[in-house]
Amino acid sequence: MSIRYRIDVRASQFTIRAFAAGMLSALAHNPTFAVRQYEGEVTVDPETGAEASLALTIAASSLELVGDVSSRDREEVERIMREQVLDTSTYPTITYDSSASVTSAVRKGDGQLEIALGGSLKLHGCTHRQPITARAIVTASSLRAFGEFRIRQTDYGIRLVTAAAGTIKIKDELKCSFDIVANVSGDSR
Repeated sequence: MSIRYRIDVRASQFTIRAFAAGMLSALAHNPTFAVRQYEGEVTVDPETGAEASLALTIAASSLELVGDVSSRDREEVERIMREQVLDTSTYPTITYDSSASVTSAVRKGDGQLEIALGGSLKLHGCTHRQPITARAIVTASSLRAFGEFRIRQTDYGIRLVTAAAGTIKIKDELKCSFDIVANVSGDSR
């Protein structure tokens, strides 16, 4: 029997990492952004991983640059990310929905489930299929899932950022990492 879990944002972590390229990329840093405002639900059978699904909504403007960066640089990078990269005034939300499109669920020897979802990511006004694989520890009352996946910015119509007259560029591929904690939402199926 599937159980519905609500993501606990305070106990969870979701980051997006970009990578510098170009002639002066050794002088640049690989910026990492923490996603601060999001909500979502996971549905899964804790015994088999069957009927797994994920619905997630992110406030695009909540991405925050983390790491050892001066406050001036932080403000500038976040402004560029909101205004030029994500255009958060036009596209305020990022969503992922797998609506019970689990492609596989396998119980590993350590008791964890490996769940592969085949959902859709809507970003910057474009929607594309985005597979996500997670390792999960699932009980009748809680869930913890972790993993990573990659996206290409240009697939979503995002113009790649450059700096220093083009000698520093952000690579097209971003690495998204998650460590999600969720608890029973009270209305299990």
